[in-house]
Amino acid sequence: MDFPTPLATHAETVRPEWIDYNGHMNVAYYVLVFDHATDVLFDALGLDEAYRARTNHSLFAVEQHILYEGEVGLGAPLRVESRVLGVDGKRLHFGHEMFHATEGRRAATIELMAVHIDLGIRRSAPFPPDRRRVLDIAAAAHARLPAADWAGRRISFAPRPR
Repeated sequence: MDFPTPLATHAETVRPEWIDYNGHMNVAYYVLVFDHATDVLFDALGLDEAYRARTNHSLFAVEQHILYEGEVGLGAPLRVESRVLGVDGKRLHFGHEMFHATEGRRAATIELMAVHIDLGIRRSAPFPPDRRRVLDIAAAAHARLPAADWAGRRISFAPRPR
């Protein structure tokens, strides 16, 4: 099994109802587009609706960090590229980069942590061996990319120089 690096997953166009009073896409819709890209990524990893129906397991997002790097306006074509940043027994660390599809500039990034959940008891559960193997292969393929400059950040006030 081979995964493209990065895994280009989703394209969408900025809709009129997504534009806020500042004349650009509202922050909530960046999250929506990233959520659509997450669905496509999970489909590619075999963690889709059919997986949920078959196993009664799913993934729940437990943390995310978004960087807004550039405005996108009405009608802007968007391209979202996804990558698996890491995996362990119960967690999937992944992220997306959003680009203006025709200008090529990066507009935003999101880094997420998701936990594999047994929906019957609403608690975390280990990935089954077949899915863990796929996730490990994807993580190894994506680890060969240049480091994601947007991953692993935290929000804080930096000390001011004296």
